[in-house]
Amino acid sequence: QPIPYDPDFNGPLKNRSCTDVICLLLFLVFIGCWVGVAIYAFTNGDPKTLLAPKDSYGSKCGIDYHVRDKPYLFFFDLTKCLSPTVPFTGCPTRQICVERCPSSYFVYKGNAGDYNQVAYCDYNTNKPTSNSEAETLFNQEKCAKWHLPSSPLLYRCIYNIADRKSLKGDIVESRCIPKINSTFFESIKGDIHFSENELISSIKNIKALSQAEQVGQNVVDDLISSWLQILIGIAIAVVACIIYIVIMRWIAAVMVWLSLIGVVVLLSVAVYFTATKYVDLKNNPKQDDANNNVFESYMTKKDTWLTLLIIASILLGIILLMIIFLRKRILLAIALVKEGSKAVSSVTAVLFFPIFPWILQVGVIAFSICVALYLATTGDPLYEMRGMSETCPCWSQYKDNLKCAPDTFTENCWDAQTCKNATCKFITMNNPSLYPYLQAFNVFGFFWGTFFVSAMGQMILASVFATWYWTFRKSNLPFFAVLEATFRTLRYHIGTLAFGSLIITICRIIRVMLEYVDHKLRKYDNEITKAILCCCKCFFWCLEKFLKFINRNAYIMCAIHGKNFCTSAKDAFLLLMRNIIRVFVLDKVTDFLFFMGKLLITIGVGAIAYVFFATDLTGFDNSGLNYNVVPIIVIMICTYFIATIFFNVYSMAVDTLFLCFLEDCERNDGSQEKPYYMSKNLMKIFGKKNKRD
Repeated sequence: QPIPYDPDFNGPLKNRSCTDVICLLLFLVFIGCWVGVAIYAFTNGDPKTLLAPKDSYGSKCGIDYHVRDKPYLFFFDLTKCLSPTVPFTGCPTRQICVERCPSSYFVYKGNAGDYNQVAYCDYNTNKPTSNSEAETLFNQEKCAKWHLPSSPLLYRCIYNIADRKSLKGDIVESRCIPKINSTFFESIKGDIHFSENELISSIKNIKALSQAEQVGQNVVDDLISSWLQILIGIAIAVVACIIYIVIMRWIAAVMVWLSLIGVVVLLSVAVYFTATKYVDLKNNPKQDDANNNVFESYMTKKDTWLTLLIIASILLGIILLMIIFLRKRILLAIALVKEGSKAVSSVTAVLFFPIFPWILQVGVIAFSICVALYLATTGDPLYEMRGMSETCPCWSQYKDNLKCAPDTFTENCWDAQTCKNATCKFITMNNPSLYPYLQAFNVFGFFWGTFFVSAMGQMILASVFATWYWTFRKSNLPFFAVLEATFRTLRYHIGTLAFGSLIITICRIIRVMLEYVDHKLRKYDNEITKAILCCCKCFFWCLEKFLKFINRNAYIMCAIHGKNFCTSAKDAFLLLMRNIIRVFVLDKVTDFLFFMGKLLITIGVGAIAYVFFATDLTGFDNSGLNYNVVPIIVIMICTYFIATIFFNVYSMAVDTLFLCFLEDCERNDGSQEKPYYMSKNLMKIFGKKNKRD
């Protein structure tokens, strides 16, 4: 049944009560438990045990008992890190923990006294006392034959090549290392068989292995040197978004109709082209060439082009019929886009409101990641014996049980003569039995928290735009409409937000579990299982999309009428089902418009940035940039992100105004007692008018 007329209704209710109190209490209890889990994790965990580098024996530098005073990892031979697989398999050279990274360069040449400069040797290995002993230790990989001045990068001693001018010329003095020139590389030829290029490749592989090298120091330098221009580009993007939203009230119709005409023209061309090819192949059939691949073979068959002709003709016919019979709905979509532009322009504060929920989203994500890291290290480290033989003093103790205690390993087991290869190696964290449940609780909190913040932003914006629509004289709109909507939402409807976001969270958790099961069952390669899981994943993906659609409209109805989640969802769903064709057309047309808007703004600002950074038209001195494209890419990424934020507000405005429009049509009839609240443009499209006009 249509919504009945209510003489007391004039927009979002002022006097309302709290909704979904039980869900509010459940949400508060959950938050308290989540904080408790975080306190437990922060008290008992230490992420350093996961991030610390490991030496060749598996010991964690700066953490394990015998290397606690040696936090940095040193590589004996960087030339063995040339392989591109090093970031995945590790560098096959001796690696030890050291107190500090080398500050000078050295290469052993066999000259008198060179053995005295050997600075880095394996644990429990004395430095050589002669050149012959040094050469023996080098062959056994017990000592490093050369080293370069290095800087700690995530606790790994890495030679800094960021400020090199060229591989052949001098390596200029940087902020981190002293000057090294090409004569150094010339001097070691014949002693160490590698080139400067190979050294650079090794260093890059190690940086990838430590996951510490970002896009490159040159990129960072470009960003630092062009930060002001990037900020100007971002400011231009913000202004462009605002201008676009403002002028959409005039260009929306032009864009929609041009787009529809373009689609019709393209499909017409496709029909003509496929029909021509079909007729040509029908009259002049071609024989299959044995050298043709599958694709070329199909392209020489007339049946292929007949199929394409039928598909293109059907699509063209459907779109033409939709344009002809749904033209009034398309006009409605255009009008609502224009109304959304007016609403956003009238309450400019909503354009900057998304910053608030975005900061909250970042906070929830950062909090859940920190809790996950600390939880992963709440247990005790597990050590096991490696490299043990029957000659070890502790053979009988550890032959059946490999678990060992690092603090007593050296005293009770290790021996330089009979057990020199044995190590007590770190394997993993032996987490408590509650760990998987606490981690699952944290994951649940991550999803519930992010969905809750998103729902809060949607309801606040819906309240603002509903207030704008149901204000008969727009000039009387409250000045602090956004603050009033925020207070009303947080004061009365946190329970409703928690309820709606909980439903989405449960659906998302089921999807995550299905992905986990699918990952575990892949090794069995069972086609029936794959088909069942694929159907389940598809079903829950569709279910989540549908629930998000229902939730979004439920928040709008709750913001207007102040009812609980279930009632609001039911009212919104029934209202939409009574206008299902309008809903479908509006959704597709507005989605297309918003995508075109984001694309247009991103490309436009990117073009301006390209002219500024990559051409000489503006006179900007870009000689100091290593890569002109870096600031352009950064500006385009930021522009798309900013445009998405702005158009999410715009989309919420259109959805809210659409529900208000539908309710306005059912609640009022244009009489003196029941005047329409819609704009004159909407009334003109549907042939409606107020008698007072």
